[in-house]
Amino acid sequence: MMKESAPEAHRSSLARAPSGLRRLSLAMIGTGKLAEEFKGTPEGQGATRPGQVLAAFKAAAPHLGFNPRVVHVIDWLFTFTQPQDWLEGSRPVVWPSAAMQQEALGLGATQAKAINRHLVELGLVVMKDSPNGKRYGRRDRQGRVIEAYGFDLSPLFLRMAEFQAVAAQGRELREEMRRLRRRATIARNGLLQILETAAEQGFEDASWQALEREGRALARSLRSVERVEEMTIGVASLERRQMEARERLENQMAAAAGSTPGAVDSDPKGPENRPHIYSYNLTNHPEQETVIASDGSKSSGTAVAPKPSGVIARTEPLKGQGVKPERSDSGPVLRVTTDELVQLAPRLRPYLGTSSPAWPDIVEAADWLRHDLGVSKPLWGEACLAMGREQAAIALALVSAKPAAHFTASPGSYFHGMVTRAKAGTLNLSRTIWGLRANASRTA
Repeated sequence: MMKESAPEAHRSSLARAPSGLRRLSLAMIGTGKLAEEFKGTPEGQGATRPGQVLAAFKAAAPHLGFNPRVVHVIDWLFTFTQPQDWLEGSRPVVWPSAAMQQEALGLGATQAKAINRHLVELGLVVMKDSPNGKRYGRRDRQGRVIEAYGFDLSPLFLRMAEFQAVAAQGRELREEMRRLRRRATIARNGLLQILETAAEQGFEDASWQALEREGRALARSLRSVERVEEMTIGVASLERRQMEARERLENQMAAAAGSTPGAVDSDPKGPENRPHIYSYNLTNHPEQETVIASDGSKSSGTAVAPKPSGVIARTEPLKGQGVKPERSDSGPVLRVTTDELVQLAPRLRPYLGTSSPAWPDIVEAADWLRHDLGVSKPLWGEACLAMGREQAAIALALVSAKPAAHFTASPGSYFHGMVTRAKAGTLNLSRTIWGLRANASRTA
């Protein structure tokens, strides 16, 4: 008669017939421990409602990587719970049958078991099993649960603070991505504007073509970027290309204007901090004078800007005459600083990259602001030629400071009228400046 060896006897003693019970995993054990911490919320005005728990979970779900099916199942389970289930002394257990779950969610039996197990492993629910494996429950006359077996939703309550923090962080990331995408759009449009201008001017060498290819490729790639870090790097690269293109265009246009007799230089080069004071020959129409731009900076030299087609009166008397010419506004020639202009026209501020802008910064900000006002690129170019870049920027800023009800058509049409008057020599910005100053004094 043969006898079992000791190892064979040991293996035989550990063998178990399938019980049909749910197999445990480390994640499921952890979720069960978490559920044991549920004590309920005190009854009263500050009691947490199931709707609050569900809202916190759904707001955080996309940022935690939960797929839509998980969210759908949790949302469905919450239709069976009631506010009193979350109070002290109770427990938020719901017991929809397996057949009901399969029919409501469009799942097969195996799929339903898999999704239920997944919910437990994600730390969202705990399965409270009955002795016979069925889901059921009973409530008293007040609606409180007396006995229940099914889905225990208490882990969701215990993770509510986590969900709220994740959702808040997600909102911040979305807002940051929104700002970055806006910057990308501005940089892309600015680069496209520069490339179109370069083509109109006949600047079509290989470097421009390469810049166009790189800019368009980078703008396309940014559309699919979802990470803030990657978006930040990409936007900075696109903005850098825009600035390089702008500098190249300005240099080439300046070189082309310098080689053309009688060309108007709308952006004269010189020390960045020179006084922005213009002095032109006085005409016989002193009423045509307009504002003179000055940033109040000091310089050892005096820079004289080229004469635009709009007429600006100077303050010193005519040679050979002892008195100043008669003026229509009975006041000194206006000088507006960059800081005051930003205060009078605050819509410039979002487009400024510095809190202490110089006039080149104002001009660049006005070039962006014109998009909001509906001023086209050709009209902006006409304004720069008619008034000079800085006074065109001042005129555009003054338009932006007016209320919408002031315009009979649109801000762009109003600005077009200003350019027309500047070409005719009848534009007077001083009264507008004084009006804005007076209004600011009244509201201060």
